[in-house]
Order: sequence, then structure tokens, then C-alpha cells
Amino acid sequence: MPDERDAETDAIVVIGATTLARRVCASLREAGRPVGHLAAPDDQDLRRALAARPSAVAVLVGDDLPALRYALAVRHVCDTVRIVVTVFDRTVAQQLRSLLCHCVTVSPADLLAPTLAGLCVDADALAVRPEGRGAVAVRRREGRLVETAWRPSPAARRRGLLGRLRGHLHPHDADARLLLIGLLGIVTVLALDWLWLVAALHTPAATAFLEAARVVAGVGPAAPHPGHPGYEVVSGVAMLVTVGFTAVLTAGIVDRLLGPRLVGVLGPRVLPRSGHVIVVGLGQVGLRLCQTLRQLGVPVIGVEREPAAPNLRLARSMGIPVVLAHGEDRAVLARLGLGRARALAAVGSDELDNIAVAVAAHAVAPDVRVVLRAGEDEASAETRSLLPLGLTRDITRTSAAYVTAHLTAGPAGTAPRHVVADTDCDYVALPGDGLVGRPVPAGDDCGHVHGGEVPGAWSHSPVVRPRAGRDFADIRQGLS
Repeated sequence: MPDERDAETDAIVVIGATTLARRVCASLREAGRPVGHLAAPDDQDLRRALAARPSAVAVLVGDDLPALRYALAVRHVCDTVRIVVTVFDRTVAQQLRSLLCHCVTVSPADLLAPTLAGLCVDADALAVRPEGRGAVAVRRREGRLVETAWRPSPAARRRGLLGRLRGHLHPHDADARLLLIGLLGIVTVLALDWLWLVAALHTPAATAFLEAARVVAGVGPAAPHPGHPGYEVVSGVAMLVTVGFTAVLTAGIVDRLLGPRLVGVLGPRVLPRSGHVIVVGLGQVGLRLCQTLRQLGVPVIGVEREPAAPNLRLARSMGIPVVLAHGEDRAVLARLGLGRARALAAVGSDELDNIAVAVAAHAVAPDVRVVLRAGEDEASAETRSLLPLGLTRDITRTSAAYVTAHLTAGPAGTAPRHVVADTDCDYVALPGDGLVGRPVPAGDDCGHVHGGEVPGAWSHSPVVRPRAGRDFADIRQGLS
């Protein structure tokens, strides 16, 4: 009886109706590989597709939960086929890799983050990625790409440090300012009263501190000082002033406790004021970019307009300061210190919003470096031909190049390690070959799925349409 591996064909099954799925399908067909493309298959569709013994299956759907379900279903139907699945959550990805053999998880956000980070922090680098305790930069030298060690320049480190210090003294949000004003006011009254007692009245330091603390607490000086009526008047005024500072401090504490607390007063979530990178849009790409920049030691500010965005909780746990505002608002960008920033990255999921952010950034700070995410439609490419918006990278094209390289990889040990995106080409790092250019079709018309419709599955098979009601019923039963 022949081994199951011997019966495999060169065909590849692509699951999903996303732009990435269509790009991968089009790229595989251009390379001469037979492709089966199913937009939303149920269990019977999967069984029919996998009966042809394809060499690999790509699960390229938009959400982690459907991706997880499809990956489990594919492995249940065929326990030997290679699976490439797009997953954002790293916990889900780790579990998939541990539970399913021959399964590769891919996150488009993780793929593009080093490229976006490199464009933000180094004008001469195509990508910068953390590696071990240092970082590696990809640069173009004499017509080829080389990898070199990367460290921020001393000037950039000084700007970042000064920016963090200024952030502690110049808070951004109202509750932090109230806290700082109230706290500094009370401390100032305490220090001046203690200094007066020690320097002018020659009171012992410990006794002077007790009397100054009583003044700040509003219970008056510890004892009268005959012959010094001026001190008694000043201490009375100080008590009245302290009442106001206490009210301000209390208001700041209440706002702090009841608010989202996305920006800190002290610590890592303080807004930097210079040498930082502003990341507009805290979706999957924005969050991974912020995390990569923090690993590189670069101060970062996240901007998100949706108060209920799911990644705000993750950003807070990672120590990333986030401002709830519209990134295309010029006043917001000016308040965030765009003119003193290293770069601005507009990486939201809506490309038109990214364009609006880039236009606003050029209006506020014409010399600032602007990095844009593209890949969902043709708007960015068309606008770039009319206006030098900034450095644009196509996340869908880059992800398609990496996924296609995985699907067409040969024996074990030849799978790609990472990918670097350039303006017109993507470079996949292959073991033994280095960074190899991977051209991907510019369009996403694969001939199977158009704008969410499913005119056909296999290029030579009848129409396959998704059915409801029984999806994954027997597969779930088999897995339980």
C-alpha cells in the first residue's frame, strides 16, 4: 500500500474570502500551481477538497476564532497535510502549533511590524527587528540587501530620555495635570514653610517639619512665635491656599480612578515629548508596531479614536501610553509633539483614514517622516501618485509573499524565516539563500472570489457555495 505522502499532488487549497486569500490564490496560479479556493466551506466542502490530497492548505480568514475552527477541521479530515493559518493572538497561535503537527501560524501584523519600525527609526533601513538582546537592521548596500547590527544613535537616545523626563513634568491629559498641580502645590507650601522656620526662626529641622506639616494639614502652626507676626499671617494664608491645592489633587485622583487610565503620571505610560514615534490606529498592526518600537528602546505614543477598541487593554498591560483622539485632528498632533517626534505611522485598517492622518501630519510638521499602511484597496497607490504622503507599505502584498513562500516550500528546513517589505517588492529570508525577492501580482482578482461572492471553488470544478446549519457538525463531534 503506498504511503499517503506519495499520493499528494501539487495542488493547494486556500480558504477565505479576504484580500490576502485572493492575493495568495492569484500568486499561486501565476506560479503554475493548481489552486482550490473556498470562501466559506462547510465540512462536506472540506472533505471534497481534501480528497484530492493537496500538498498544503492555507487558512486565510479575518478572525482568530474561524481560523482556529478551520485549522482543527482540516487536521481532522487529513492528518498529514501542511497547514498555514493566519492568527493574530499569540496564545492561540502557540496552542495551534503545539496541538497540530505540520501547522504554521502567520500574523500579518507581526510580519510587517519590523519593516514599519525600521522606516520609523532609521531613514537608511528597510527594516529593524529585535533579536536577542539587540536588534538587526536590513539595509541596501551596492544593490543587495545586507543585515547589520542596529543601535539607536547617541543623539536619538538623548532625545528619547529628555522626552520622557519632559513627559513627567508636562502631562497630557486633564486628570494628570490636576494631580501634578495639586501635588506640587502642596509640596511647595510644605517646603517654603519648613525653610522659613529653619532659616528665619532657627527652629530645629524636625520641629520645623512638624509645624509645616500642620500648616499643610490645615490645623495651624504647632506653636505661636512671639515677635514674628509675619510668619503667623503667612502660615494662615498657606493653610487657605493648601485647601485649594487639596481640592485640585482630590479631583485629579477621582478622575484618575474613574477614567480609563491609558496614560500614566509616572512610569512607562507617561507620554514622551520628544524623540518618540506616534502610531495612529491601535488595531493589530498598530499594537504590534508599538510593541516592536518599545523593544527597540524607542518611545512611542498610540492614538486610538474608539474608546471601546479591544486592543486598549493589551496596550495598557504592555505599558504603551494611548491617547483617545482622532489622529487626523491637527490640534491633537500638535499637542502630541509631532514636530519633535521621530516619525508618525498611520496604520489603521481604513486606508482613507490613514491618508487623512498623513495630510494632517504634513500640515503640522512638513519635515516629519510619515509611514503608511496600505493593502486593502487601491486608494493609497492612487493618492501617492498625486501627493508625496510618505513611505507606504502594502501589508497584504507582504503577507501574500510570505504565505506563498511557505506554501511552495520544499523539504523541512527550507521554510522562510521572515520577510522585508520594500516599495515595489518583498524579500523573503530563506535558509541558505538570504533575502530573496518575491514578486506578487498587484491585483487580487484570483478568478474564484470577487468582492465576497463565490463564483467557483476549484478552477475546474462546479460552483461551491457556503451552506448554513450543519457547518462542522460531524467534525466537532469527532474532535470531542
